[in-house]
Amino acid sequence: MSELSIALSQLTEAQSAAVNWLGGPLFVLAGPGSGKTRVLTTRVAKLLAETPEKSFRVMALTFTNKAADEMSTRIQAFVPDQQNRASIGTFHSFCMQMLQQHGSHIGIDPNFTIYSLESDRADLLRETIRENGLPGDDERFLGTIDKLKARLIQPEGSAKLFGDSAIGERIEQVYQAYEAALGRANALDFGSLIAQAYRLISTFPGVALHYRRTYAYWMFDEFQDTTDGQYRLIKALAGDSFNNVFAVADDDQIIYQWNGASFQQIQRFRADFQPTEIQLPTNYRCPPSIVAAANQLVVNNTQRTTSKKPLEAGKSKLLYPDGHIRLIRYSTDEAEAAAIAAGIAGIDSTRRGEVAVLARTRALLERMQKALADANVPAANAQRRDDFRSPQFLWLSAALRLAARPLDRRALDALTGAFNRWFDTDIWSDDVAAAADISSRSLLSEWAAAAGEKADDRMKALAAIASGLSQQPSTFRTVIPSALAQFPQDNAENGSDVGEDRAAWSGLVRSIGQAIGRDAPLDQFLQELSLRSKEPPVGPNTVTLMTIHSAKGKEFDHVYVIGLAEDVLPSFQSVKAGERSPEMEEERRNCFVAITRAREWLCLSYADRYRGYLKSPSRFLAEMGLALPAAPSS
Repeated sequence: MSELSIALSQLTEAQSAAVNWLGGPLFVLAGPGSGKTRVLTTRVAKLLAETPEKSFRVMALTFTNKAADEMSTRIQAFVPDQQNRASIGTFHSFCMQMLQQHGSHIGIDPNFTIYSLESDRADLLRETIRENGLPGDDERFLGTIDKLKARLIQPEGSAKLFGDSAIGERIEQVYQAYEAALGRANALDFGSLIAQAYRLISTFPGVALHYRRTYAYWMFDEFQDTTDGQYRLIKALAGDSFNNVFAVADDDQIIYQWNGASFQQIQRFRADFQPTEIQLPTNYRCPPSIVAAANQLVVNNTQRTTSKKPLEAGKSKLLYPDGHIRLIRYSTDEAEAAAIAAGIAGIDSTRRGEVAVLARTRALLERMQKALADANVPAANAQRRDDFRSPQFLWLSAALRLAARPLDRRALDALTGAFNRWFDTDIWSDDVAAAADISSRSLLSEWAAAAGEKADDRMKALAAIASGLSQQPSTFRTVIPSALAQFPQDNAENGSDVGEDRAAWSGLVRSIGQAIGRDAPLDQFLQELSLRSKEPPVGPNTVTLMTIHSAKGKEFDHVYVIGLAEDVLPSFQSVKAGERSPEMEEERRNCFVAITRAREWLCLSYADRYRGYLKSPSRFLAEMGLALPAAPSS
C-alpha cells in the first residue's frame, strides 16, 4: 500500500468525511489533538492523486512557516509526482507571491524588499517625517499606520476616520509620506503584503478571477486566527460565485485577539459561505483527565459555537497510573521556579527534549531559565527572531541584500555595523557611500575594496567574497558556502551567537528551498528570508520554554504551566475588565491551549506571591475542578 492509502485507511469516520468532501463550502470545527493537520494534508494529497491528468491547483494556507513546511513535507511524501500542483504557505507568503506576479498592475516592482524589522520601519518613518517637515511622534504614528493597514485602509481619505480632524490630517500626511518612501525604496512591510494584495484584486478583478480559475480548491488552517483584513481578502478573492472553500478552526483556541483574531470571523464565514459543518471532537493527544479538565474550563466561555460537542478522550495508551495532572502551590515565584527546575533536573536527560515550561509572560520564563541554568539543565527560550544576532550572519544577510539592491543604504549600514563589531574595525557606511559616488562602483564593491585593504586574512577573504557577489549576484548559492567557511563554528569567538545562527540558517535555507525551489533567484530568496523567523531549533535533550501564545500548535510529553495566579493567568488587564469580558474569555482560552499541549503529564503551579505582591490562585483552577493545596510546597 502507498503512504496515502495507509493514511486514508487510518482515518476515523469524522476525519474521513472531511477528507472525502467533494466540493462546496465546508467548516471543520476541530478541537486540539483531533488530527486536523492529518485531515488537511490527506485531503490535499487525495485531491491531487485522483486527478493526475488535471491542471488545476490546490491552495492551503496556514499561519506559520513551520506549519506550512510540515504540511508540504507530508504532502510531498503522499504524492511526490503531484507536489507542484499544491500551493502551501502562509497568508503573507501567498500575498507576497501574488504581488510578485501581478503587483506591477498597481505600480509594485516584483523585486521588492520586505522590511520585517521594526528598526528599519522606524528609521524610514523618522527620515520621512524629517525630510517632509511633518510634526509628530514617529513611534505613535507607526502604530496607527499598522492599525489602518490591518483594516485595509489606504492613506488617501484616512483622515476622515479620526474624530479630531487636525490629528486625522496629520496622520494621513505621515501615512502618505511613509508609503511614498516605501515605494521609493521598492519595499513593503508586513502590513503592506495583505493591504496591497487586497488593493490589487479590488482594483483589478481579473486577478481574483485568475486565482479562482487556477486554484479549484481552497483550504485554510487555523481559521480562527484570521484577522478582519485576511478574511476580507479571502472574500474578495472568492467573489460572489466561488464557494469551494474548506476551513478548519477551533473557536476555543482564539488567543490572538490583540492581533485582530475574533470569533466574528468564524461567524462571518458561516453567514457568507453557508458551509456544511463537521466536528472533530476526539482528542488523541491528552490523557482523559486533562481532556476532562479542559472541558470543564472552556464551557465557562460564551463566545463559542453553541452546538459544539465537548472534547472526547481518544488516547488509549496511558502512562503514569497515579495520575496525569499535578497541582502545586508555592510561597513565592522564586520558590516556584527553583522547585520546578529541581523537578525537571530529576527527569532523565534523554527525555528533556519532550519537556516544556509554559507561562503567560516572558518575565516568568526568564526567571525559569535562570533557575534551570542553576540546576544545570539545558533550556532554550523559544521565541520568534526577526533577525540574526551574530555579526557574522548579520553581515552575510546584508551582503546578499546589497548584491540584490546595489543602492540599499540600510543594507550597507547593516553590513558595516556587523563587520565592525565582528573585527573591531572602522569601515563606515558614510565613507563607503561617498567613495562609491566618486568611483561609480556599487556600494558592495566599494565596501569590498575598503575591506580588502585590511591586513587580516579573513577580512581579505570576505572582501573577495563580497566583490564576487557584487559582480555576479546570481552566483549567491555557490558564494554562501565560502562565506560560511570563514565563520567560527560555535559561540566561542567574542561570545557571539554564531552557533545558534548557523543552525537557524541551515534550517532556513532548507525550508526556503522547499517552498520556492532551489533555483529561485536571489530576490525571491531574500523575500522568503524576510518572512521567516531566525529562531534556532531547540537542541536535543533541551527543555523548551515558551509563552502560551508561542506554544499553540505544539505538543510535548511533559508540560509545566507556571504562574496560575490571579493577575498573572488570568492577566491583570482581564481581571480589571471583568468576568464576562472578551479579555477574560481569551485568558481562559489561553489556559485551555496551555493544558492541551500535554501528551502524557501536566504539572500546574502557582505561588502566593509574585514580585512580592500577594496573589490569589487562578480562578481557572477551580473551573477545571482541581482541589487547591492547603499549604505551599516546601
